[in-house]
Amino acid sequence: MAAAAPVSAPPRGLARIVAASLIGTTIEWYDFFLYGSAAALVFNTLFFPTTDPLVGTLIAFVTYAIGFLARPLGGVVFGHFGDKVGRKKLLVLSLLMMGGATFGMGLLPTYASIGVGAPVLLTLLRLVQGFALGGEWGGAVLIVSEHGGDRHRGFWASWPQAGAPGGNLLATGVLALLAAVQSEEAFLAWGWRVPFLLSGVLVMVGLWIRISVSESPVFLEAQAKAEAEAARGVKEKAPVVQVFRGSWREVLTAIGTRFGENISYYVLTSFLLVYVTVHLGLPKTTALNAVLIGSAVHFLAIPAWGALSDRLGRRPVTLIGSGGMALWAFAFFALVDSRSPAVITLAVTAGLLLHGAMYGPQAAFISELFDTKVRYSGASMGSQLASIVAGALAPIIAVELLKDYDSSVPVSVYLSAAALVTTATVLAARETRGRDLSATGQGAAAGAKAHDDAVRV
Repeated sequence: MAAAAPVSAPPRGLARIVAASLIGTTIEWYDFFLYGSAAALVFNTLFFPTTDPLVGTLIAFVTYAIGFLARPLGGVVFGHFGDKVGRKKLLVLSLLMMGGATFGMGLLPTYASIGVGAPVLLTLLRLVQGFALGGEWGGAVLIVSEHGGDRHRGFWASWPQAGAPGGNLLATGVLALLAAVQSEEAFLAWGWRVPFLLSGVLVMVGLWIRISVSESPVFLEAQAKAEAEAARGVKEKAPVVQVFRGSWREVLTAIGTRFGENISYYVLTSFLLVYVTVHLGLPKTTALNAVLIGSAVHFLAIPAWGALSDRLGRRPVTLIGSGGMALWAFAFFALVDSRSPAVITLAVTAGLLLHGAMYGPQAAFISELFDTKVRYSGASMGSQLASIVAGALAPIIAVELLKDYDSSVPVSVYLSAAALVTTATVLAARETRGRDLSATGQGAAAGAKAHDDAVRV
């Protein structure tokens, strides 16, 4: 594998912007993934009790998926205002909404206390989580992408992406710690609430950091142009309308790029907890520790893959991940079926390394697909629409396949097919590395081509 281009010192203030986005996305993904882990380990008995453990888990994952359904709506609303009033204000709002919903989950009474009202309240808070996360991703990656230069955008923009494994690492770590020091009875009685209530503290830290960052200079330049045109009587349609009229191909590219990445991540993490504990009958700590170690490696791998995409391009690096995942889908469950904690950890870690190759370049790649005046809307819609058809359904489909066939082979086929969809999409897309984000239309494509010509010279 070719070495990644050395990364120069960040432009003034960029390191703070990157840190603010990374910490914010880590907290928001902590909140979101915490629900997924709890759905597999706790909610199936406390909020959706049934005689069949897999059925209870399936119902819990349905409410997990409902959070994904709210994400495109959040992407549209946050994208609209993010393209109108700026990235920073919307990022602060998304963090407040996500943290408040997660904290509220930690206070909810269970089914045994209030009956059907418990899952209803849980589902409503899950919708708020999804709505907030739908606006988070686009703003976090754009504020970094638009602050940095063209040459190392893949590296710097990949750090907010690292917030996903960072959040999963934090959520899984807290659950693993509680499971290790508590009895099963204590964990089900009150221990599961601790990580949800901890979100309140984390949000305060994230807000303090996010409020201190500056607005994107690329956005401020585009906003000034829009205001000048408005003063001359030129009226622009809403960003979401502009996206569907002029950038629908880019939205489809974003969806296809995320398809295999999204499905593979939730199969390797959330579904793994069900497979190991329910199907194989192993302790939940086996799965939690595997995800914990894999997430730590994943966190470091994502920026490395992002940096490599600055050298090789977004498409080649993504194809390494999607092509590798199409094959690893079959080796993964064969290794997990060994029941060896060390081998299961190896399977998860290798899978997340391949996922990182898809995820690392993704922030820069999708940002570079859209013009500034619709970038927040376009990136958010493409990303969050993919979350419905991919991430939301992945644990449900995987659990249903396992329940119907009592075998991991159909799940492997499903995972491999999803990775091939991303492979085909990326092969059909044009390379975006080096695009000038302040350019528009043909100028943007010309800017990317000029950069590639300069690199070849």
